[in-house]
Amino acid sequence: MVESVGLRVSHSVFVTENELEERFVRSSGPGGQNVNKVSTAVELRFDVDASICLPLDVKARLRKLAGTRLTNDGVLVLRAERFRTQDRNRADARTRLLDLLKRALVAPRKRRPTRPTRASKERRLQSKEKRGRTKALRRSPPKD
Repeated sequence: MVESVGLRVSHSVFVTENELEERFVRSSGPGGQNVNKVSTAVELRFDVDASICLPLDVKARLRKLAGTRLTNDGVLVLRAERFRTQDRNRADARTRLLDLLKRALVAPRKRRPTRPTRASKERRLQSKEKRGRTKALRRSPPKD
């Protein structure tokens, strides 16, 4: 799953270590003095556009999945600060990147347009008729 020399995404896609950039920064939130002294949070950067391991269609899907985590330069930035140790945050960031890459590998199934069946049309018309009768009963009676 998570390897020390890179990330094995699938049997054909492997992200090498030199495509990943890690920065260790100070974590936010509670934690006492430890938060102010130790840089345990991990900022993992992966340049989607410059990556040689990903096909173009996967890159496009990854850009869409990344959303606001993608910079204008096409760099995916994942910040992991859930845990108190650097190692666990590092593993968390890599696991999240791996999950995103695996989701981007799956091509969406093409929609096959279908027509409504005769029975579904009839059900729809019957429900509209019933609804109309219900509303007609709520109206005030006509004046003579």
